[in-house]
Amino acid sequence: MPANDSPTRALPSLHEFFSPGGILARSPLPYEYRPGQLEMSRAVERALQERRHLIVEAGTGTGKTLAYLLPALRTGQRVIVSTGTKALQDQLYFRDIPFLETLLGELHVCYMKGRANYLCRHKLAALQNQPILSGLEEIDQYRQIAEWEKETETGDRAELSGMPESSALWGKLDARSEACLGSTCPDYRRCFITEMRRKALESDIIIVNHHLFFADLAVKREATGAPDAGILPEAAAVIFDEAHELEEVASSYFGLSVSNIRFEELARDTDALLRGKQGAESLPAQTQQLRDRARMFFAGLPMAGDGRQPFTGREDFLETQGDLYHAVRATLQRMEAEMEDLKEIDEAPGLRKRVARLRSEFEFLLESSASNMVYWMERRVSGAGDKASGGRPGAFRPQSRTTFLQATPIDVSELLFELVFDQIPTAVLTSATLTVQGGFEHIRKRLGLSEARELVVPSHFRYGEQALLYLPPEMPDPRDPEFPEAAARCIRRVLEITRGRAFCLFTSYAQMRALYERLLPVLDFPILLHGTAPRKALLEEFRNTPNAVLFGTSSFWQGVDVQGEALSCVIIDRLPFAVPNDPVVQARMKAIEEAGGKPFFDYQVPSAVLTLKQGFGRLIRSLEDRGVLVLLDPRITRQRYGQTFLASLPPYRMTQTITDVEAFFAKETEG
Repeated sequence: MPANDSPTRALPSLHEFFSPGGILARSPLPYEYRPGQLEMSRAVERALQERRHLIVEAGTGTGKTLAYLLPALRTGQRVIVSTGTKALQDQLYFRDIPFLETLLGELHVCYMKGRANYLCRHKLAALQNQPILSGLEEIDQYRQIAEWEKETETGDRAELSGMPESSALWGKLDARSEACLGSTCPDYRRCFITEMRRKALESDIIIVNHHLFFADLAVKREATGAPDAGILPEAAAVIFDEAHELEEVASSYFGLSVSNIRFEELARDTDALLRGKQGAESLPAQTQQLRDRARMFFAGLPMAGDGRQPFTGREDFLETQGDLYHAVRATLQRMEAEMEDLKEIDEAPGLRKRVARLRSEFEFLLESSASNMVYWMERRVSGAGDKASGGRPGAFRPQSRTTFLQATPIDVSELLFELVFDQIPTAVLTSATLTVQGGFEHIRKRLGLSEARELVVPSHFRYGEQALLYLPPEMPDPRDPEFPEAAARCIRRVLEITRGRAFCLFTSYAQMRALYERLLPVLDFPILLHGTAPRKALLEEFRNTPNAVLFGTSSFWQGVDVQGEALSCVIIDRLPFAVPNDPVVQARMKAIEEAGGKPFFDYQVPSAVLTLKQGFGRLIRSLEDRGVLVLLDPRITRQRYGQTFLASLPPYRMTQTITDVEAFFAKETEG
C-alpha cells in the first residue's frame, strides 16, 4: 500500500542510522549510543516486514519515537502512528519529524486531529445571518473566525490563539461528523476535512491520537463500509505509542453516551440549518418540544447527587417514569419522519441521520440487555466556579450540570481483536509502562492481543544512582483517619530537604485539597494547585518558578515532562487503585470473579502498578536528572501484594530512613 506515487527514496539502514559513529551520532543532537534503541528499531522493522504484531516496553530515555519512525518510513507504505496524548503528538510532528528531515530530507507526514478541531465552512456561512449568537462575546468571536477563515489553510482552531477553550460558539461551527453533509455539501471541495483526507492519502506517516483513531474506527464500524465514512485511510500498520491507555480509550468509543447537552445541540443545529427552509416550517415547534421533554427526562433520572453511579434500576425506572422516556423517543421519531420528507433541502439528510442515531442510542441505553455492557449515569458540574475543570476566571458560562447516560463494554478484548488486531497486518504497541513484574500478561489479556512478539528494552538511565525511593516508616494506612495529619508532616519534612522543587500527586481531588489546605500555611515555597489554571499554564509556571511545589491529580501522572532541577522530588499519597465503587470498575471485577478469577489480584493490582510506574516516571527524564521518590502508603511493604509493585518498578535505591534523603540532597549541594 504505497502512500504516494513518488519513487521510494533510499533511506539508511537501521545500523547506519543508530550505530556508534552513524548518522544519528553525527547529528547536532547530544548523542549517546543506546543499544536498546537499535534493538527496538530492529524488532519494529522485523514486525513490519513479517506482518506480525509486536509489544514493546521501552524504558524512559530509550528514544523510542525514532526507533519506530525510521522503520515505518523504510517500509515505503502508509503507517499510522497513534499517541495517547496531544503533547506526544505535537512532539512527533513539530520536533521529531523536522529533526529527521534535517538528516533524511523531506518526508511525507500528516498530522490529524478530531473533526471538532476544524472549522466547517458551510456552518459558518449558514450562521452568518442567524439570530442565535449569544451576547457581544460570541458576536466578536464570530467576526474573528470569519476573518481567519479567509486566510487559514488548515481550519485548525489551534491557530486561533485568542479563542478561549470554553468557547460555546466554536461548538456551533466545528466539523463534527453528525452534522456533516459529506460529498453533497456545496463547500465539499473547499472543506478542511476533505483537504485533510487528501493530505493523508499522500502521506507515508499519519500522526493521530488514540481518541481520533477509535472515533474513526467507531464511525466506520457503524457505517459498514460507506465510502465517506471516517477520515483515516487504510494503512499497512499502526503504531500505538503510550499503549497503556488503549483499554480506556477503546472502552469509551465502543460504548455509548447520551447527554442532555446532546439534545440541546441537536435542537439548536436543526433550528439554525433549517430555519426559513420551505417545508420545514413545523420543525421549530418540534425542536422546542424536544428541549422541554429531554429536560424533564434528565431531571427525572434516579441520581443520588453528582458523580458516577450505576444505572441498575433501568427496568424500575421505565415502569415508574416510562412516560418521560417514551415522550422523548416519540418526538425524535416525529422529527425523523418529517426530515425524511424534506427532499429538496441539502441539510436534511445529515440531520435526519443524526436524529436517527440519537434515537437508536437512547433506546439502547434504556432498553438493551447486552451482557457485555455496564449501564451507568454521571452528573458533572461545569461552568463558572468549577475550579476542578482548570478554567480561567470569567472563561465559562454560569455553572450548570451535564447529565450523561452511558453504556461501556465490560471487556474490550474481543472487540479490539476483531476490529484492530485481526484487521491490521502489523500493530506495534509501545510505552514505558506495559509490564507487571516484567511480564506482558495483564496488558495482553485486557487488549485481546493473543499473538504478538514481546520485547522489554530497559532504560539506559542509572536509576540506582539517579533516584532514591523513600518509603517513610510508621505511616498509618491511607484509610485511617490519622493519615492526613501524618502525610502532611512527612510531606513538609521532605519538601524542606528538597527545597520544594516537587510534584505532590494524589489519587483524589478531595485528598489533594485536604493536604493543600493543611500545608499552605506552613510551607515557605510557591505552591501551585491543580484546577486553578489550565494544566499547560501550571506546568509553565512550575518550570519558571524557583523551588515551586505543584499539587496535582490524575492528569499530572502521565504525559508531563519536566527536566532538570526544577523537579527533584515526586511524592505520591497512596497506591493508585481504581475507585472500587466506580460502576465500570465494579462490573469488570464482577466479570473476572464470575469467570473464576481473583478481581483484586487479576485487575486492581496490575492496573495500579502501571499507574504508579507512570507517576514515578515523571521524575527521571534525562541522564542528568536526579531526585527522590516518596510513597506515603505503607501497604507497599506491609501487604503481600506490595511485592508486585516493588518488583515492577525500575531498580531504584530504596530507603526507609529520612537521613538517607538528607544525604542524597547533601551530595547535590556539595556538587
